[in-house]
Amino acid sequence: MDELLKSWSQLVQPWAWNLCVVGSALVIGFVLKLVITAILHFYKNKKDYSLFKSIISHLGPPLNFFIPLLMLGFMMPLLEMSKLWYNTFYRLTGILIVIAFANLLICTFKIFEDYVYHQYDITSEDNLKGRKVRTQMIFVRKVVIIMIVVITVSIILLSFNSVRKIGAGLLTGVGIGGIIIGFAAQKSLSNFLAGMQIAFTQPIRIDDVLVVEGEWGRVEDITLTYVVLAIWDQRRLILPITYFIEKPFQNWTRTTSQILGTVFLYVDYTFPVDELREELNRLLKTNKLWDKRVGVLQVTDSKEHTIELRALMSAQNSSDAFDLRCYVRENLLKYITAHMPQSLPQSRYQRNEMEWDNVGDNTNIGGGGNANIVKDEKAV
Repeated sequence: MDELLKSWSQLVQPWAWNLCVVGSALVIGFVLKLVITAILHFYKNKKDYSLFKSIISHLGPPLNFFIPLLMLGFMMPLLEMSKLWYNTFYRLTGILIVIAFANLLICTFKIFEDYVYHQYDITSEDNLKGRKVRTQMIFVRKVVIIMIVVITVSIILLSFNSVRKIGAGLLTGVGIGGIIIGFAAQKSLSNFLAGMQIAFTQPIRIDDVLVVEGEWGRVEDITLTYVVLAIWDQRRLILPITYFIEKPFQNWTRTTSQILGTVFLYVDYTFPVDELREELNRLLKTNKLWDKRVGVLQVTDSKEHTIELRALMSAQNSSDAFDLRCYVRENLLKYITAHMPQSLPQSRYQRNEMEWDNVGDNTNIGGGGNANIVKDEKAV
């Protein structure tokens, strides 16, 4: 076969032969691209997860570059050119193959990531396990990509003899250099270690509900250096990743998304609590946001002029709890106003017997007072 190819190469000009070799590699890649495109068109309308669909979707584009470059590398010995041009072209092709292979590895990891996300669906109602795994996968993916990029750049640089010599010379000062780099990258290393700790101990996870710096929101993204918190009013709070290792914060979904909500009401001492308790039960039973775990009305405090009522209710998550609290608060106030307005908070003022006796004596002495002063006065 080699002799036949050599005989063919002698029949044409070197430049024409080289063009045929390069063109053959490109044609193979183009044919493969047409096949992959046809398969993608067949699977593009499928919404359900498929391992084969994931492989085609992620490996299709990088294979369009990797296979032609790989074929070109195999066919390099067939090229007819000077040694200088051959070495240059050979090195350039090798660098492109390394880059294409690195891209192929990154896309291969994405296939594994799709499989894990399919097994642990974050959109399900009970998504605690899914959020744990997704948080770990996000961090592992970024670490793997960084490692692949660093190794790829190292292989490319080591392919040059001059860089290899410089690297050998630098090994003698690696101790001092390591100390200097350690001090310079202290902050970056602390962020990296904090990210490792968060990924595997998981004080926070993707889609966790947090209260940080007085702000309520959900964890939208976790990077190697910072965390993005999506605030309820569509703002974004950006915090360094070390914040969640060094400072306290509230996590409302640490073990479960279920939560209790409260509504406080302040009414008069004469208020019929049992009647309002029945109304609360009726409101909860007719609302789908209530998960039927907790629903009580209690007198939690007695102040100078009012008593404090606390309506306690449960919901599947904090968003449902907030809406349920607003619904209960509004309708309980409507019920009180409509059925027992006399039991709303009232201000009372009463003078004792001795004060009124003194007032009566002083009035009689002056001769201009009213002897029939009422001794008990109430102002509402």
